[in-house]
Amino acid sequence: MRLSLCRPCPLLTVPVLLCALLGLTTPAGASEGPSASAAVARLYEEASFATVRYEEGRRAARLQKAKVRKLDRLLSKKRRHVAVLHDDLGRLASAQYRTGGGLPYTAQLLLADDPEDLVRGKQAMWQADLAVNSAVAKTQRAAARLAVAQRDADRAKRGLDRRNARLAKLKRGIERKLETAQWTLQGEADRSVAAGKCRGAVRLKQSKSSSTRAWVTPVKTYELSAGFDSVGERWARRHTGQDFAVDIGTPVRSVGAGRVESVSCGGGFGIEVVVRHRGGYFTQYAHLAAVAVDQGDKVRTGQWIGQSGTTGNSTGPHLHFETRLTPDHGSGVDPRKWLAERGVKL
Repeated sequence: MRLSLCRPCPLLTVPVLLCALLGLTTPAGASEGPSASAAVARLYEEASFATVRYEEGRRAARLQKAKVRKLDRLLSKKRRHVAVLHDDLGRLASAQYRTGGGLPYTAQLLLADDPEDLVRGKQAMWQADLAVNSAVAKTQRAAARLAVAQRDADRAKRGLDRRNARLAKLKRGIERKLETAQWTLQGEADRSVAAGKCRGAVRLKQSKSSSTRAWVTPVKTYELSAGFDSVGERWARRHTGQDFAVDIGTPVRSVGAGRVESVSCGGGFGIEVVVRHRGGYFTQYAHLAAVAVDQGDKVRTGQWIGQSGTTGNSTGPHLHFETRLTPDHGSGVDPRKWLAERGVKL
C-alpha cells in the first residue's frame, strides 16, 4: 500500500465572529457527532472573522497614521509661512524707521526734497504693511484649523490603536481555544481509528452559496506538500495523491458534484471519504479528523464532506487527496493534471 505523508505544518493564523453570529447547527434526524468537531468548525469561523476585523483595523490605523503625518507636514509648512511673513513685517518696520519713520509725518513732509515722492512711498509702505498683515492673519487661521484637524486625527488614531489591541487580544484567545479544540478533535479521531469504527457524520451547517464553477480545490487555503508519484520512506512505492498542508479541523470539500461512495476508518489512510463523480471518476479525501457525510449521500461542488486531521499513517496535519479511475487504491492518476483539465489550478 502506498501511503501519504506530510511534514507537520504550523497552525494557520486565521481572521473573528462572535458565537451568536454563527450558524453551526445539527439538522433534525442527522447524527449529532462529537462536540469537538462542531467547536473546531465554529472556532475556525470566529478566527476567520476576527482576523478580517483585525486586518481591517490595521489598514485603517495605517491610513490614519498617514493622515496625521500629512497634517503635521502641512501645519509645519503654515508655521514656516507665518514666520516668513513676520520677518517681512520686521523688515518693513526697519525700512520705515531708517527713512524717517520715527519723525512725525508733518515734519517728514517739511523736510522732504519732494513731498509727492514721500507720499507715494508712504502709500506703498502702508499697502505692503496691510498685505503682509492680511497674509499673516489668513495663514494663522489656516494653521489653527490644521492644528484642530491634527488633534482630531491623533485622537482617532489612538482610538484605532486601542481597538486593534482589543481585537488582537480577542484573536489570540480564539486561536488558543482553536488549538485546544483541534487536538481534542484529533484525539477523538485517533480513538475512532484505533477502534476501527467510524463515528456518525457531523452535520455542520454551511452556506449554500451558488457557485458557477463545476470543480474546486478540496480546501480553500493551503500549501502543497508531497505530490503525486513522489518518493518517501513511509510509502511502499510512490505517493499516490497530492497532499495539502492544512490545520486539523480545516473544512474539506468535495471538488465536484457526486455521490459518497464510501466512508471508512482505520488502516493507513485513517478516516477517509471516497466520492464518485460523473464520467466514472472518483476522489479520495484521507487522514481526516471527522466526516460530515454518510455513504450514499449526494454532494454538490464545494460541499463540506469532512475536516482534515492526521489519522492513519501521517506525520502531521494535512489532507491526502487522490483522483482515481476506480474507488479502489492503486488506480490513481495525477490530481494536479486531473484538476487542471477541469479548470482548477493548484
